[in-house]
Amino acid sequence: MYRLNQEKLFSNTVIKNKTLKNRYVVAPMTRISAEQDGRANDTMKQYYERYAKGGFSAIISEGIYIDESYSQGYDDQPGLAREDHVQAWKPVVNGVHKHDSLMIAQLMHAGGQSQGNAYTSKTISPSEVPPKGEQLGFYGGSGLFQTPKAMTEQDIEQVKDAFVQSAVRAKETGFDGVEIHGANGYLLDQFLTDYLNHRKDQYGGSQENRLRIILEIIQDIRNAVGSDYIVGIRISQIKVADPDHKWAEGEKEAEYIFSQLGQTSLDYIHVTDGDATNPTFGENTRTLAQAAKDFGRFPVIANGKLGDPDKAEQLLIDNHADLISVGTSALANPDLPNRVNKGVELKDFDFESILLPIAKVKDLELQMELLQ
Repeated sequence: MYRLNQEKLFSNTVIKNKTLKNRYVVAPMTRISAEQDGRANDTMKQYYERYAKGGFSAIISEGIYIDESYSQGYDDQPGLAREDHVQAWKPVVNGVHKHDSLMIAQLMHAGGQSQGNAYTSKTISPSEVPPKGEQLGFYGGSGLFQTPKAMTEQDIEQVKDAFVQSAVRAKETGFDGVEIHGANGYLLDQFLTDYLNHRKDQYGGSQENRLRIILEIIQDIRNAVGSDYIVGIRISQIKVADPDHKWAEGEKEAEYIFSQLGQTSLDYIHVTDGDATNPTFGENTRTLAQAAKDFGRFPVIANGKLGDPDKAEQLLIDNHADLISVGTSALANPDLPNRVNKGVELKDFDFESILLPIAKVKDLELQMELLQ
């Protein structure tokens, strides 16, 4: 069935002090299936445990909001903002661990890209500039994004502290690590993005200033969780509301961003692109994963249309990535690693029959049926 023998995909690797049994990772995917107050529930336990049973070496959670202020991005999004969130996540994490898989908490602040928040109707961003495009209808939004409030220095300090406190809660919960969401147009990516960041202070203007908040959050989290805990970051050019966005200086900007990240205490860099195997800065340039590998010094997780095992294997053989994360292919095949290992044909992802019903239906039995 497959052209390559998948030797790399099914080899072990190590991040920090954790051994991953293969190179397959479940990508973070917005699920909007938590309780209204942000608590994880049994639906989520069943959802995540399926991937662990299916052979994935690690699972990165959906984006988790980090405070009871501006960070929430979607209605029914889970949080790690208080103690009852911690307790609600514990059965989910334990369920994954039962099957010898790692569980990473993705910590997210939606910033100006928020379209549903139980704590406020306002949004914040580096500057008073709304994201391009429209809100996602299948996640409950409609129309254009509102104009956010420009963050004060006090707001920035509060956000930094919220990331730290949420990381501490993730460690208390039992997550094997945290992933800082610096991609897809959410708050930290808004600081990186020239057209969304018009600040005149130390957090705006130059590439150095626009990257500053990310570097500070990495260091603050590391100081709080210790040297033996996994801390990663997700980075992209593309955004939820602007999927064609490219960094203004292309590969030169990628070199700066990834080389600066490479000097931090991170344990991995997770990059996502429209297609992880395509040159991302123009003809005959690097892929985004290759840029992260070449300019950073950490293991790289690649994401973007890598459901084809041959395609994923070749990316590993070419040393453009160390791990492969899959999203829609995992939704269609929660047991994807087991299927590939046995040579069983993979199911195609169908947006209408899989994603839309799961986003709308809370009934556990029906959701699990839809994921078969």
